[in-house]
Amino acid sequence: MHSHLFRRTVATTAGALLALGGTAACAQDGGDGSADDATVGVVAAFYPLQFLAERIGGDAVTVTGLAPPGAEPHDLELSPRQVGEVSDADLVVYLSGFQPAVDAAVEQEAGDHAFDVVEVEPLLDATDGGHSHDHDGADEHPEEDGHGSEEEPADDHTDEADDHAEETGAKDPHLWLDPTRFATVGDALAERLATVAPDHAADFTARAATLRTELAALDTEYTERLADCERREIITSHAAFGYLAARYQLDQIGITGLSPEDEPTPQRLAEVIEEAREHQATTIFFETLVSPSVAETIADETGTETAVLDPIEGLQPDADGDYFSVMHNNLNNLTAALGCS
Repeated sequence: MHSHLFRRTVATTAGALLALGGTAACAQDGGDGSADDATVGVVAAFYPLQFLAERIGGDAVTVTGLAPPGAEPHDLELSPRQVGEVSDADLVVYLSGFQPAVDAAVEQEAGDHAFDVVEVEPLLDATDGGHSHDHDGADEHPEEDGHGSEEEPADDHTDEADDHAEETGAKDPHLWLDPTRFATVGDALAERLATVAPDHAADFTARAATLRTELAALDTEYTERLADCERREIITSHAAFGYLAARYQLDQIGITGLSPEDEPTPQRLAEVIEEAREHQATTIFFETLVSPSVAETIADETGTETAVLDPIEGLQPDADGDYFSVMHNNLNNLTAALGCS
């Protein structure tokens, strides 16, 4: 068992022995915290990883998310308290290269109790603000192993933004938008949790298997409902949907690149407006955690509608859904925008 968990368990046992020597009231007062202290303390860098840890860990883990609801996680800054949580955790689940502040805290504080998603599921190269194509082998959806294609989405268009992405080696972190890749990360997380809390290994494995089944069903629904559509181009506020585009043979046209905070140049706006007209787009997609103003500007110029396509980097503070409900809402909006039958 990991040393952090061992220390908490020893403290819990000592507290219980002291309580036996006190009054019944004192024993009752001290009992509320012992169950929490005996669980595995997991820190998750942002929402999809928090969702994964909670689903697989169940009541054997206590999960703390670093990115608060409603916050855009890319440029998250950590408070001293959060850095302390990284240091004290039994396991830190993060995705290196996505959140610099988290990377720094993990490097300085996490030691050997870090689980890096990138080591499980390598990231695709990003086309920074450009297009994602994967029309070859449209029916080649991996089955048993749950992996998506290891090919980067092919790029039929070339512009300065794409060239910049290739030169800098930018990677797209949004792998959770491909349910098969997300399932693979879940399986690996179950294995890692089992090394921290071996007594719960069977439960972790069972929960990961259940989650994989649910994700496979989601993947099937996406595949079937996006199979026959009038168009396959999706115009998005930033280029966060490369995995979704590659998995389901869509063409992503990102208004900006990987950072949702970037502002498009006038030239880029003109290019997107031209492509929206060329492809007879009906919808310009925006996100819940960033301003819709640019999407609305393009929609006004092209006479199209706007709708949400959520990269699920985080949830709104008042959201009552989860990863699956957002993915289903995304699918409904996609099928409406693309004219799928």
